[in-house]
Formats: sequence, C-alpha cells, structure tokens
Amino acid sequence: MILLSPAWKRVYIASACVGVLVGFYGAYRAESTSVELNGTQSENVANILKANECLVCHSTDGEKPFYAVGPAAALIEEDMRVGYRFIDLDVVVKQLESGGDVSEVDLMKIRQSLIGNTMPPLKYKMIHWVSNLNGEERAVLSSWVVDTRNRLYPNALASKEFADEPIRPLRDAVEVDSAKVELGFELFHDTRLSANNTISCATCHDLAAGGVDGLQTSKGIHDQIGGINAPTVYNAVLNHAQFWDGRAEDLQAQAGGPPLDMLEMGSTWAQITSKLKDDGAMVKRFKKLYGDQGITEHTITDAIAEFEKTLLTPNSKLDKYLKGDLTALTPDEVEGYELFKSNNCAACHAGEAIGGISYDYMGVATDYFADRGLPLHDKDLGRIGVTKNELDKHRFKTPTLRNIALTAPYFHDGSVESLLESVKMMAKYQNGDEMTDEDAEKIVLFLEALTGENPHMN
Repeated sequence: MILLSPAWKRVYIASACVGVLVGFYGAYRAESTSVELNGTQSENVANILKANECLVCHSTDGEKPFYAVGPAAALIEEDMRVGYRFIDLDVVVKQLESGGDVSEVDLMKIRQSLIGNTMPPLKYKMIHWVSNLNGEERAVLSSWVVDTRNRLYPNALASKEFADEPIRPLRDAVEVDSAKVELGFELFHDTRLSANNTISCATCHDLAAGGVDGLQTSKGIHDQIGGINAPTVYNAVLNHAQFWDGRAEDLQAQAGGPPLDMLEMGSTWAQITSKLKDDGAMVKRFKKLYGDQGITEHTITDAIAEFEKTLLTPNSKLDKYLKGDLTALTPDEVEGYELFKSNNCAACHAGEAIGGISYDYMGVATDYFADRGLPLHDKDLGRIGVTKNELDKHRFKTPTLRNIALTAPYFHDGSVESLLESVKMMAKYQNGDEMTDEDAEKIVLFLEALTGENPHMN
C-alpha cells in the first residue's frame, strides 16, 4: 500500500477527476462531431487542424481547454509554450484559407511529426484525449504535404527514389551579370569600404575558409569585438532573409549593413563613395555598368550582391547521393543521414540550403540561455529586435548546414567549437533528448558530407 500525504491525495484526486472529465468529453466529442472531409484538399487540412484543437498549443492566442485546472494547468501551459515554439499552425491555417503558400519548413515539421507519430505528442495525448488524429486524417495530411511540396518546392534534381527527401540537391548556379560579378568580387575584398581602410567584407567572410572568420564573434576596425558570430556567405542567396535576425530582406540589403556598423567597418556612404571616386579606373567601371548612376550606395551593394549570388557550393557527397550515386555516401554517412531525419533535424534544416528558410526558437524544449550561464546580450534576443514582438524573443534565422564542417564555432553566439558537441546540444535544447555519442558521431559524419565545391574554397 502506498501512503500519500493529504496534499498529494488532493493532487491525485484532482488529477483523477480531470481525467474522468476529459475522458467523458472525448467520448462525447467522438460520437457527436466529425471532421468535414468533403471539401478541397486545403479546406480538409484546415478543418483537421482546427477540429483536433491543434491550434490550442500551436498558435499565438490558443485558449486553454476547460480542464486546464489544478495540477493539469501547469502541464498544459508547458505544452502550449513548447508547441508554439515548434510551429505556429495558425499561420498555416490562414495560408490554407487564403490560398497562400505554406513554407517548406512548416510542411517539413508537419511531415516529420506524422512520420514520427508525434502529432500530437504522447504526453499531450495522455492529457488531451480529444486531440487524436485518426488514420483518415493522417492520410489526408500526408497527401497534402507531398502534393504541396511537389507543387511549391519541386525536387527536380533528385533521382526518383529520393524525390520525397527533406533535403534537395543544390543547383549549380543562378543567373548573374558576369561584369557585375567581377566588380562585386573586387568590392568584396576592398578595404576602402571601412573607415580606416583595414577591413573588407572578406575579412569576416573568408572565402577560402568556408565564408567565415573562425572567430566566436568578429573583429571590426580598431580590433573592436562584435556581438555575434559571422554566418557563412556561401549559399546565402538561398536564405529567405539575411543576418541572424533577418533584418535584411536580401543580399543587397545585407551588403549595406556592415560598412555603416560602428563595430565593424565604421564608415559612411559619403566616405566610401568619395574614396572610390578618387580611383579613375573604378569610376570608369561603374560608368560602364551603371551609366549616370555612377558610384553610389545602391550600385556598390548591387555589385557585391551579384558576386555573392555566385557563391553556391554544389556537388557535395550528399548532393551526388540524392542525384542517384548510391556510392557517394558511406554506410555510416547514410546512417547519419537517417539519424539526422529521425531526430527531427530535417524539420528545420530542410530544402536546398538545408536551412536558412525559417526563424526558429533557440531552446524549444530546454532553456539554452539559462544553461549557458552568461548574461544575455542584445544579440541573444534574435528576431524580436526586428518585429518588436515578444513572441519572437530568442528566434533566429536557422543557419544553412552546407559546409558546416568548415564554419566553427557554432550557434549565433559562437559558443561551441565542436561539431559533435553542437549536435548533442541541439538534441537537448530543441528535442529534449540526450543523444548518445555514437549517434552524434554518425550525424557528424553526415554533416561532413555536406561540404560542396567552389573555386574560392580550399
């Protein structure tokens, strides 16, 4: 016999009562309602997500269920926090209802949840008996994910057997103006963009070293230390936005930021254009390419962006494998890829760039910043600095994993030197799992197979 204190007896009785209430409600709901599945595919999916109360946890304004009382309240509130951090299904439903495009990452998160049978999670189902997808609903969601990915994000370069993979092979090139590319390359390496003529774009984005500087946080003029790790410039053209917080909408907007940052290049456009206009050869080149516009902020950043578009790194071992060369990856690398997918890494690191197309919360399951043990820096705030929305605090643009073996240290704060350690930390903070060294080592082997080819890289 187990003896309970009076306080624990009250908790036990309350929990039992809540369970009975939810059980009766779930039985009533199953008998009295059904999801309408006689509409269009988009309508059916929206109805499934709403009828199964997925938006209770996966939205910004989900209402607590009536049984969120007593000891169940804290568990439900945690479900709601974690659920929204993982995916905002309210956005998905609105896109379905308006005819908008659902993002590739949202599709992958739903797909991974269906494959792993974690939609909803077991712990959630034990409390929320009313929210269980049946077989027909799961089939509708799965078909919708496949159809939508094929329509919006076709995997044309992959061999037929890998057409449904979360990662797509990288294209070889994008269309560019070769004359602007040549000028942009020179400007990318031109220290005249900095106030004291010591720093260029290439200082923090070394093309021979994976497009990064290898520092925890970059150094600017006068050896000033910045507050954030420099992301790679390789494959940046595939990002949905630039910088960790996404404050620049494209490569040209990004190129205009560092020259004016007082910790980085510390200059002004008046100073930069004045120096370049003193260079007769440079004046002629701009005149030829841009006519009467000449040397301006717009033309300088346009040329740099045009060069950066060429920094694709195709033909990694994984690309070759997905295109049909089954010998391109070793058995351990293939196993690492399978572990990468089964551990939900591909839910965020998906698509052609294997990331760079979503904003994700740092510490979905466990508080990364509390464990880090360092005071919060303004750069730790993430996307909130742009949107001013409290819900975007600690959300960052998910980085590309292409060439990840070359771009240590890792994370926005550059706090982790080891790729192995970063894999284990992601499992802990994003999934709430303790990954074994053996599994992490195999995922690292897979990640090392993501290094591509580029004439600028060693």
